[in-house]
Amino acid sequence: MLAGVRDPSAFLPITNALAEVRPVRMDLSSYRLIEECVAAIAEDIAHLDLLINNAGVMSGGLLEEQDTPAMYELFQVNLVGAAHLIQKVLPGMLERRCGKVVNNASIGAYAVFPGVSTYSASKTALVALTVALNRELRGTGVDAVHLVTPSVDTELLDVTEGIFSRYMDTSRWVRMSPRDWAEQVVDALERDEPAVLPQGAGAIHQLVRRGAAFPVDPLSDRSFSRIPRQ
Repeated sequence: MLAGVRDPSAFLPITNALAEVRPVRMDLSSYRLIEECVAAIAEDIAHLDLLINNAGVMSGGLLEEQDTPAMYELFQVNLVGAAHLIQKVLPGMLERRCGKVVNNASIGAYAVFPGVSTYSASKTALVALTVALNRELRGTGVDAVHLVTPSVDTELLDVTEGIFSRYMDTSRWVRMSPRDWAEQVVDALERDEPAVLPQGAGAIHQLVRRGAAFPVDPLSDRSFSRIPRQ
């Protein structure tokens, strides 16, 4: 089991994991760095059965006030870097006809609030990437899943709350523990769910059903082929 981190020397060992977790360098901040990191673990990449794109950055504020370099970094890490890594693992998965790609999206991909326009755009695009990819992969033994991640108690949520608190009251936000969310994710992945939603979030379930455009599935099945037309 590999854990992609920017600095493997700073990785804290996971003592209660079911399998050995080996840290490897993975920096999504540029095309060049992704290519370097992937090349260093090319043999591992070729045999991966599961890719979880969990890296993400958060920035926000009124669009005209957002830091432009930070905005570029956000789209690079949250969207472009994820797509880049998927490209690298798919050939091996397709050859073995076995594999799963999991992209960590957000409730913010469906409940799009002002103040975090670029973050929501990156996560909405990640959902679209995942849904389209899942349709491309139908019948290959490989599938793609996106996580509709709620307010999980992490450092990233601290940053998120700091941004939102400038524009709205966040005192009633309910935080979910990382362990609880991880258990829900594992359970849904074992059932081969195409999207993983927090339990009991009825309103979010309604948003996802509207946003994922499931009526496209029958049309896609009839009209799309992985074999290019002559």
